[in-house]
Amino acid sequence: MPYPMFDVSRLHIEPFANRENLHRLDEMPGLDEPFEPMASPDLCAIARDILRARERGATVLLSMGAHVVKSGLCRFVIDLMRRGYVTHVATNGAGPIHDFELSRFGVTSESVPFYIKQGRFGMWRETAELNEAAVEGARDGIGLGEAIGRMIEREQYPNREDSIFAMGYRLGVPVTVHVGIGYDILHEHPNFDAAATGLTSYRDFLIYAHSIERLEGGVFLNFGSAVMGPEVYLKALSMARNVARQEGRTIADFTTAVFDLLPITGDYHEEPPKSDARYYYRPWKTILVRTVADGGRSYYVQGDHRDTIRTLWLRLKQNDPRPSD
Repeated sequence: MPYPMFDVSRLHIEPFANRENLHRLDEMPGLDEPFEPMASPDLCAIARDILRARERGATVLLSMGAHVVKSGLCRFVIDLMRRGYVTHVATNGAGPIHDFELSRFGVTSESVPFYIKQGRFGMWRETAELNEAAVEGARDGIGLGEAIGRMIEREQYPNREDSIFAMGYRLGVPVTVHVGIGYDILHEHPNFDAAATGLTSYRDFLIYAHSIERLEGGVFLNFGSAVMGPEVYLKALSMARNVARQEGRTIADFTTAVFDLLPITGDYHEEPPKSDARYYYRPWKTILVRTVADGGRSYYVQGDHRDTIRTLWLRLKQNDPRPSD
């Protein structure tokens, strides 16, 4: 029996110019802006492992929630890519929204409490043009992240130098998008093509899994993603280990690190019992414990992304034996 469905043609879509935004690109920190680095020996150890991974040609995968972008840290992620410290960036479906809006308009992030009261949350015409990138990507046989980066480059948006997606496209560094249908404002719009988005995001998942095949001797970093980050990593690692086992190889000697605000007391190398609500915090049990149980190393760094990412970036530059620009 068919159930009635919402008719998206009834929606009133507004121009982006009608929206008030919470974050501006011109207020976000630059690479040369002084800051007080965190006094964290773990960040020094993670930086050393990343530099070793680079020398081995192993994967360094940075998985992140969209907050990293709207917090204004895109310039630091881009520099990590440029310097070869990061070989793959992965994010959820909200990541490209903030990246696109910053690259095109220099602003991003609407007030959810204000706009949801009026039914205007997410109803912005220009942002929904990202849906066209998915359609083009599906047609051209590429992943969603590459299609978005290509579009930002092609359209020559004024702030594209600060776009992680455009820079990934330019450098040949994969930036993948892992979408859950219904999670993102793009899915509200009449021009949303679920088939195209699903296909291109699935291609991104396979690109991601290919990167995980080279994780032996490498590093997996998870910044502020409590669901997408650990879950996509877990499935891709199982796929990669399945093939490695058939070929007589192992994927066990690597480093994982979780960066988040949740305070974790005690030994985070042991997962909490099911009687503890923190058992259901996926980054802990998946990234810090279960997937490194056969010989890997894991770290948990508590702090704001503006502190953790910038300090890690600084420690990498300070410990890099190669000449720095």
